[in-house]
Amino acid sequence: MHGETSSPATTYPPGWRKPAWWPAVSRWQALAALISSVTVLPLLVIALSFADVNADIWAHLSEFVLPRLLANTALLLLGVGVGVLLLGVPLGWLVAVHEFPGRRVFNWALMLPLAMPAYVMAFTQIGLLDFSGVLQSWLREVWGSSAWFPPIRSRGGVVLVMSLALYPYVYLLARDAFASQGRRALEAAQSLGLSPWQGFWRVALPMARPWLIGGVSLALMEALADFGTVSIFSFDAFTTAIYKAWFAMFSLSSASQLSSLLVLLVFALIWLEQRLRGGRAYHAGRLAQPQSRLPLHGWPAALACGFASLVLLLAFVLPFGQLLVWVARVWEADLDARYIDFVWHSLALAIMAAGLVTLCALALSYAQRRDPSPTARLWVRLATLGYAVPGTVLAVGLFIPVAALDNLLIAWLGAALPEGTTAIFKGTLAVMLLAYLARFAAVGFSSVDAAMQRITRSQEETARSLGVAGFALLRRVHVPMLRGGLLTAVLMVCVDVMKEMPITLMTRPFGWDTLAVRIFEMTSEGEWERAALPAVALVLVGLLPVLLLARASSHTGAHR
Repeated sequence: MHGETSSPATTYPPGWRKPAWWPAVSRWQALAALISSVTVLPLLVIALSFADVNADIWAHLSEFVLPRLLANTALLLLGVGVGVLLLGVPLGWLVAVHEFPGRRVFNWALMLPLAMPAYVMAFTQIGLLDFSGVLQSWLREVWGSSAWFPPIRSRGGVVLVMSLALYPYVYLLARDAFASQGRRALEAAQSLGLSPWQGFWRVALPMARPWLIGGVSLALMEALADFGTVSIFSFDAFTTAIYKAWFAMFSLSSASQLSSLLVLLVFALIWLEQRLRGGRAYHAGRLAQPQSRLPLHGWPAALACGFASLVLLLAFVLPFGQLLVWVARVWEADLDARYIDFVWHSLALAIMAAGLVTLCALALSYAQRRDPSPTARLWVRLATLGYAVPGTVLAVGLFIPVAALDNLLIAWLGAALPEGTTAIFKGTLAVMLLAYLARFAAVGFSSVDAAMQRITRSQEETARSLGVAGFALLRRVHVPMLRGGLLTAVLMVCVDVMKEMPITLMTRPFGWDTLAVRIFEMTSEGEWERAALPAVALVLVGLLPVLLLARASSHTGAHR
């Protein structure tokens, strides 16, 4: 293991003598720290925002805004947490352990809602279920009244839409957890004299607890970070309050202070997840062998098929079908030259951000491999923390230091700048790309690092024995072997950037509208049909990684 187990080399500026108290910092730690600063800096700015409190605005927020925000957030998290469990766990159990009509199709089709942004599902469900929507109009024609139908524009409506959009996080992990247990859990329960139902509750479900907590935590963090869905429903949440404080009250300090509270909620959620996990994990005692599923017949099979069909219908088929109906009505009048710019801007941002994120993810993974010290791992962990932080928070946290830097440069350069210059870096693509890097570094890193772990140390040693070292080792050995992980990272980041709304909306250059911005503008005006065209484009793009993921997981499941 020559070169890997030895202490990482440290480099300092020429002629500089290191003080005795100065910590040893390797070049790999420095690289990881530089990348992580893109995430750490906004969070520090947000944390320090309370040094400048606008008493009048904060008094208004404390009296009229914060109580409602906290109550809505608590209800949203509780409702979505219960909703994704009620949908994801039974579906994962049925698909993983039982055989029933349509199981092979449901195995991958139940992941399709991941391709549809929650804010797209929000306005399609309103179009379907609102008073003037398709369903209530039909009910009035048939029954004469739809007054008894529960209103979709309500807290319950927000919870329903988010649960339908986010349940695949729990379904995917629950399915994998139950598949790893297979029939063994039920056989163990039967040996204890328990019925199949008791075996599920008392054996299989507790063993799947780490997976389920992870899936619910992902769903809750997505709910906290959501901006588009809550704005479409006019539901007061922290993300919409941050946007209003910035663009309606013109108070960056108030926006950053609200952001700091939201960050505290996110970190509290992460801490709670770790506490609930408690280090628990399920490990098979021996290599898993292929296991037959329990066949369902008669009414149990019909119920299983009906439940899976109903969820898929509500979460993907009906919303996407409604989008296609709207597109058929408006595409001739609405599809014009502007859409060339919308698509070009979306693709350009996605490609540039994917390239930047994947390159930084490769640097982080390689730095951690070359320097496995706790300090290097800490910097890598900080660099990937942004995925748990809402885009509105990162946008505010980056904009404040960039605006301060602009003011310093304008004051310093003075007459050298064109007359009327008010910004240098503000409102540029560079700031957007940095925000995307902070938000999605974890997405790229998880794919690249998983591929990096499959490269053995012996392969590296063989390359070194042939005279390949340094950067050539990364270029000629690691990168070719990481091709699959790099491609996955590029695809996933591309789709996430195209769907990302708050960062794009709050940091884009003037006139740089994307498909997501177009959807926000149309839904803000209640133009559901005109929002359908860019929404269909986003859904179709999002289907690619979801289908790749479904294919990969199906191949994995085929060997169980």
